[in-house]
Amino acid sequence: MTNHTVLSKLHPTDIAAIIESQKDNEQLISFLMLPKDLKANVFSYFSPTMQEEMVQKLGSTQTAEILENMAPDDRTEILENIPDELVKESINLLSDKEKDIALTLLGYPEGCVARLMTPYYVQAKKDWTIKKTFEHIKKYGKKAETLNFVYVVDDHNKLIDDIRIGKLLMSDEKHTLESILDYEYKSLITTMSKEDAIHYFDKYDRAALPVTTIDGTLVGIVTFDDIMDEIEKRDTEDFQKLGGVEALELSYTETPLFTLVRKRAFWLTILFVGEMFTTSALRYFESEIAAAVVLVLFIPLIISSGGNSGSQASTLIVRAMALKELTLKDWFYVIRKELLSGLMLGLILGTVGLLRIVIWQTAGFYDYGDHWLQLGFTIFFSLIGVVLWGTISGSMIPLILKKAGLDPATSSAPLVATLVDVTGIIIYFSVAALLLTGRLM
Repeated sequence: MTNHTVLSKLHPTDIAAIIESQKDNEQLISFLMLPKDLKANVFSYFSPTMQEEMVQKLGSTQTAEILENMAPDDRTEILENIPDELVKESINLLSDKEKDIALTLLGYPEGCVARLMTPYYVQAKKDWTIKKTFEHIKKYGKKAETLNFVYVVDDHNKLIDDIRIGKLLMSDEKHTLESILDYEYKSLITTMSKEDAIHYFDKYDRAALPVTTIDGTLVGIVTFDDIMDEIEKRDTEDFQKLGGVEALELSYTETPLFTLVRKRAFWLTILFVGEMFTTSALRYFESEIAAAVVLVLFIPLIISSGGNSGSQASTLIVRAMALKELTLKDWFYVIRKELLSGLMLGLILGTVGLLRIVIWQTAGFYDYGDHWLQLGFTIFFSLIGVVLWGTISGSMIPLILKKAGLDPATSSAPLVATLVDVTGIIIYFSVAALLLTGRLM
């Protein structure tokens, strides 16, 4: 059994990890033994599965106490992840004030930045003196999510500026806030997507940003720690999709076996069906293969080069789009750049392939027959065509998916590679037919 005195002195995230690692019969005891003011903080660091289990194990009084003392944005995330019947029960346990906050945040569309905001911040009026502002901070700032900024509003609660706490500290306490306002601030709109909010934090390098309605009314703030959580979720989802896996709702270790198989089976089946077209393409060129069996030796080399170049291009474009470096209107710029990149990469790989045949033939490592030089140029031009096609396909598919309203990350490396495998076979044997007919074929 863990020493609870020592446990309570650790950081909440470490406490949560230790409790989750304990046996089922010890977890609840360890959690209940924590100090009252620490429970809500620790609970927010539990995994979604652990949170749901704890809500089911705890009595109504304990659950109400935890949710009541939890930051609104953390509470919203928890209520999003537990079953509907538990959501209703949990919200009803809250005080009227906290219930209104919870219902307001849950009322915003899923995926919008308002789901991340907290209504606990420090706001002031422009005619307040610096001294009065500090008195206000001391009185009401304890529950604020951050004290880095003071948000200045007018009589209609419209945001007019935000002031760094450091600027206040350096100002004469007799002066009013209006004397240090510059009326320049950045804010998020309640309906803005979380993805756009991430871009704002990155662009303006802020620890916190205010959230306003479309008409400018201040309703909350979002802090950098919440944005960091969203960045981790987004990147995890994108990496899974780029690997040809449906996004997992839970972590890998918490995802049940059959769910994991289901998430992977769909894309594997799609890719398998796609690869079957490679067999069809090979069958179409069956007579060419029979006439020049040596061509078979280079099939893996050709199609893997095209698949690799396509996967590279797809990954680069998806990431650039995620970072807002590229938009749909940049498609012509992308295709021009990737056309040149694909051509140069194809020339490099084609030269390596040609040199491989020349060196192996002249050094006596392998005899490619009387027409080995023509075979070498077949590989050379095939690699140029396949790599060029792979690069263009890999760069355009994410843009096409975005235009169709789909997630560009679904243009996973395996999907692009499968597409290029089929077309690579066609390009390879078409070039072979042009250069080797009347010689090997």
